Amino acid sequence: MPRLSILDRYILREFITSALAAIVVLLVIFTGSTFATIANKVATGQLPGSVMFTVLGLNLVNTLQALLPMGMFLGMLLALGRMYRDSEMHVLSASGFGPKGLLKPAAIFGIGAALVAGGVALWLGPWAARTSGAEIEQANRSVIAAGLEPGQFTNLSGRGGILFANTVSPDGTRLGNLFVESERTGKDGITSISVITANHGDLFHEGQENNRFIALHDGHRYDIRLGQDNWRLMQFQRNDVALSPPAEDDSDSDPEGLRTTASLLGDHDLAAKAELQWRLAIPFGPLVLAMLALPMARQGTRNSPVGRILIGVLAVLIIMNVMTLARSFIASGKAPVQLGVWWVLLPVFIGAAWAFARQYATRKPRVAGSVKA
Repeated sequence: MPRLSILDRYILREFITSALAAIVVLLVIFTGSTFATIANKVATGQLPGSVMFTVLGLNLVNTLQALLPMGMFLGMLLALGRMYRDSEMHVLSASGFGPKGLLKPAAIFGIGAALVAGGVALWLGPWAARTSGAEIEQANRSVIAAGLEPGQFTNLSGRGGILFANTVSPDGTRLGNLFVESERTGKDGITSISVITANHGDLFHEGQENNRFIALHDGHRYDIRLGQDNWRLMQFQRNDVALSPPAEDDSDSDPEGLRTTASLLGDHDLAAKAELQWRLAIPFGPLVLAMLALPMARQGTRNSPVGRILIGVLAVLIIMNVMTLARSFIASGKAPVQLGVWWVLLPVFIGAAWAFARQYATRKPRVAGSVKA
């Protein structure tokens, strides 16, 4: 490996510093939006509150495969843009530092970012998604994680009811001295109230893990119709009450994203092949964006960097959307698997290399035409 010069190390340091700052800003933005989504799920009973911050952290890890390429691209635009505005690039060019001098630090920075993004896409991201699902599944097995605490009234989200347990076992599966109240309005417009008391209860699951029930033992049930004189009293040995099951989560509708990369290699299903092609294309993104940043960063000393940053963000979003579209074409069989997803990046790389070469191409001097008498 050739030794890095002082200028190479300086430019690399500028790239890394600016990229880290951009990634931190993007993480703050994504953390705010992700936290709002998770908090809403906790409030509506779709997610146990005890695992809220764990799921938040794991979701942010999974988003790094998109944040890292965008962060490194914005970092290069900011670093090179500052060097152009401060006339550093003009001084370097006058000192013999040609355009090829930018290719070496840009390539090193792009390869480093590609390795990190590839590790996230091929291993860390799927692991975070699986771990998040496992944490939620494990938490749903406990009534404590479901929001039920001893000695407190707990609303049953989506059922319009209240549950009270005087005691809860340490593992959150056994409850003592229970009180459950719920109400519903029938088609005739009459509201019915149901009150259940029980000596003890047990948490269990049926069917899917999200289908949680409490088996009430040795109790009484009172059914009262408001405005009516008739009411009903029943004594039971066991009565099952359903806790509000979490609603379907659209973010978990892609089971292929939870699988390991090794398991996708031998799968002939189109959805699995599309997921594999997507993961293999992610590491090429930083290399292409590093090439794209070189011509886009060139600007005058008085130009504002805001316009180029907005154009850069728009370019990254367009590339990601086209890659997502190519992935859906493979999953639906509309595009051959051999084509992959990386082909979306190839025209961008060629176009960026052409624009960069054209910017620094030697211009032929104009020949003055002959003047006729």
